[in-house]
Amino acid sequence: MKIKNNFKNNVMFKALLLSFFSILFLTSCSSDSGNPESGTDDDTPSTATNYHKLLRVENFGYTLADGDNYAEKSILYYSLVDNKEITADYRKTTRWDLAFSDLYSSFISGNNGSNSGNLGAGTAAIGGVYIVEQNFDDVIDVPNDNVFQTGKGIYGNDINGDLASGTGWYLYDFDGILVRDGAYDNKHIAYALGEPLLLKSGKTVGARTLILKTAKGDYAKIKMISVYKNIFKREDFTRTAPKMYFTFEYVLVPKGSTKFEIKK
Repeated sequence: MKIKNNFKNNVMFKALLLSFFSILFLTSCSSDSGNPESGTDDDTPSTATNYHKLLRVENFGYTLADGDNYAEKSILYYSLVDNKEITADYRKTTRWDLAFSDLYSSFISGNNGSNSGNLGAGTAAIGGVYIVEQNFDDVIDVPNDNVFQTGKGIYGNDINGDLASGTGWYLYDFDGILVRDGAYDNKHIAYALGEPLLLKSGKTVGARTLILKTAKGDYAKIKMISVYKNIFKREDFTRTAPKMYFTFEYVLVPKGSTKFEIKK
């Protein structure tokens, strides 16, 4: 009789233990709405209060080893709405708004689920990106939705520099002679075009401002400043400085806005 009771108790204990872990597993799965395997979007309204402010992001990125040429590096994701990094686990969700990909992670795109070439393909994201040749402070009007580009890696190095791909947010100086004197430390410099840039030829390359439609339909204007860690002035950029660490400023306005306004 004692043996039977022990056996019975043991079976009941194992059953209770199995039930406990089953509930724990199901609870864990149901709460992970952004699991990339599920393809489920996170449509929970953001509690962020970042609208109508000038926000600054510094040193968003990773260290790129010197001499590691022309490699496609990590893809970085950022939420402008929540002002924070989003890990790659949530690529197939609407949690991120801005992506850095391709060559040295230097090409920018928005999050759009309807474009099969986009990093967020297949989601409910409706974002995109557009670039204008204007100073950041002069960009006041939110453009029409039909101008936003929805592919992957839309804007990168500018046509006025080396390895050009069209109008871009940075100018790449391969030999260091477009902007400086060609010395070793002045070669292979990427100059963000958040401000106008004077070339050695006497030509001034105008400022570029990125305009982004977020994954859920808000709008932001973005001023790119630097890709070098803790270095924010062009005259201090050097070939061997730690990179790629993106520093940028932006103003975010809610869906339906027609103006980029900063409200005190």
